[in-house]
Amino acid sequence: MSSADIFVIGSAGLRTYRTQLATISQNISNAGSENYSRRTTTVSESSMSGAHEILYLPRASFGGSEATGVSRASDPYLDANVRNTGSALANANARLQWVNDIENALSDDDLGIGTSLTKFYSSVDQLAANPADTSLRTNVLYQLEQIVSAFHTSSDGLETVLDGTADSAESSVALLNTYTSQLRDINQALTRSQEGTSNRAQLLDNRDAVLQKISETLNVSISFGGHEEATVTYNGVTIASPTVAGTFAVTQNADGTLALSLDGSAVANPTNGSLGGDFASAAIARERLDSLDALAVQFATDINNWHRQGYTDAGATNVDMLSVGTTAASLSVSLSGIDQIAAASASGTINGNLVAISATRAASDVESQWTELVTTHGNLVSTITSEQAASEARDENARTAREEVSGVDLDMEAADLLRVQQAYQACARVIQTARDITDTILNL
Repeated sequence: MSSADIFVIGSAGLRTYRTQLATISQNISNAGSENYSRRTTTVSESSMSGAHEILYLPRASFGGSEATGVSRASDPYLDANVRNTGSALANANARLQWVNDIENALSDDDLGIGTSLTKFYSSVDQLAANPADTSLRTNVLYQLEQIVSAFHTSSDGLETVLDGTADSAESSVALLNTYTSQLRDINQALTRSQEGTSNRAQLLDNRDAVLQKISETLNVSISFGGHEEATVTYNGVTIASPTVAGTFAVTQNADGTLALSLDGSAVANPTNGSLGGDFASAAIARERLDSLDALAVQFATDINNWHRQGYTDAGATNVDMLSVGTTAASLSVSLSGIDQIAAASASGTINGNLVAISATRAASDVESQWTELVTTHGNLVSTITSEQAASEARDENARTAREEVSGVDLDMEAADLLRVQQAYQACARVIQTARDITDTILNL
C-alpha cells in the first residue's frame, strides 16, 4: 500500500463521515417533529481497483469507504397501526364533541323543558286553589310561555348541531381533496426518485404524513407499489394513486343529515375518521330533533284537549291554549290574555277544569318521554366518552411503539455525533500521515 492509497482512504473517510454528520444533524434538528423518521447513512467498503498497463507493474488501488445512501427507519406494520388508531380517535373526538353539544341542547336545567313542564303543572294547581287570582293566572300563562321557549331553545340547539356537522364535514372534505392531490404528486415524485437519497426519504415522510391525514378523515384501504407509491381506495374506488386524485363533496339533506359523493357520484357514508364522526352525529341530532318534535306535538295536543273541555269567564269553550305544526319550532301560545284561561268545568264549577289537569298530566307521558330522551342521550355521551378515552390510549400506545422504531433519540444521536466526529478527525490524521510519508520520501 502506497502513501497515495493512504491519502485516498483518508479522503474517502472524510467524505463518508461528512455525510454521516449531515445526517445526524438532520436527525437532531427534526427531533420531536411529527411524521419524521430517523435517517442513517449506509456505509460500505469502496471497491478496489487494479492497474494492468504493460509498462507498469500490476498493483491494487484501495478506495477506502463510501456513503452508499440514506436509509429511513420505519416499520410498515407500526405505521398502519398508527393510521388505524388515529382514524378511530378522530372519529371518537368528533362524535364526542357533537353529542356534548346535543346534550347541551337537551339541557334539563332551570330553563329546560322538564323543569318548565313541572312549573306549569304546579302553576295550574295553584290557580285551582284560587281561580280568580289574576297574578296566579298570569303565572300560568308565563309558565306556558316558558315551556314554548324551552322547546324552541332545544330545537334551535339541535338545528345548530346539524348545521355545525355540515360545516365541519365540508371543511374536512375540502382538506381531503387537497390531501388526495398532494398524494398523487408525491406518488409521481416517488416513481422518479433515486433509491437511498435524502430526497426520497423526505418524500416517504411526506407520503406517510398525507396518508395519516387521509386516514384521520375517513375509512380507507391503502396499498403500496414497487416504488413505494401509495394507492388509496374508499369502498373499493381509488381516490389517490400516481394518476388519480379523487374529488369528494358533501351535501346536507332536507332533514339535516349528510350525504357524500365522489367525483359526482353518490357513495356510502364514511364510518370512521372525523368525517365519519360528523355523519354519525348528524344522524343522532336528527333523531333527537324528531323525538323533540313529537314531544312538542303531543304536549300541545294533550293540553289543548284538556283546555277545550273548560269554559272561560266569558263562557267560551273549545279554546286552544297552544298552536303547533309538526315541529317543536312551530309551537306557540294561542291565548292572548289571562281571561281566556278555561278554568271552569261544564258543570259550572269555577275551578273544575283546572282541577282536571291532574288527570291529564297522569294520562300524558310527555314528562316521562322527555326524561327518557335525556337519559338515553346521557348514556350515549357516557359511552362515547369512554370510547374516546380508550381510543386516545390506544393511539398514544401505537405512536409510542412507532416512535421507538422511527423516532429520534437525542442521546443516541449525541453518541453517534461524538463517534463520527472522532472518526472524522482520525481520517484527517490519516491524510496528514500520508502527506508526511510523501514528504519524507521526497526528501530522501
